[in-house]
Amino acid sequence: MIRTMSRTPLHPTREQIELPMVLDCLSDPIRLAIVYQLAQQERVSSELCCGDFTALAGKSNLAYHFAKLRECGLMLTRVAGTNRFMRLRREDLDARFPGLLDAVISSAAKDAERLQLMSECETVAVARS
Repeated sequence: MIRTMSRTPLHPTREQIELPMVLDCLSDPIRLAIVYQLAQQERVSSELCCGDFTALAGKSNLAYHFAKLRECGLMLTRVAGTNRFMRLRREDLDARFPGLLDAVISSAAKDAERLQLMSECETVAVARS
């Protein structure tokens, strides 16, 4: 029997999302910047594609960080053709850990310059280009 590989990445269920894994994942500045950008983008569109994050790191480095964010349950990845679209799992995270995501994003916004996070205007400009 020949098995075909599914292109759909695996995601943990809501119940499988664990606080230590989420916090560990958010301790990396690049992953925090990705989450911050996704949160800022929620106002305009719920998804961003891989190419929207090239200012943060190289492609292979970003692929590693996207996988970590997906595996811990912070991000949902949707495959459409050759594109991968990412969005925050806000509903699941808010159900598991009420207020956590908002607290992290609020704190990151206060430290955005120091953490070299993109501003809301830059995020919208990247999404539109």
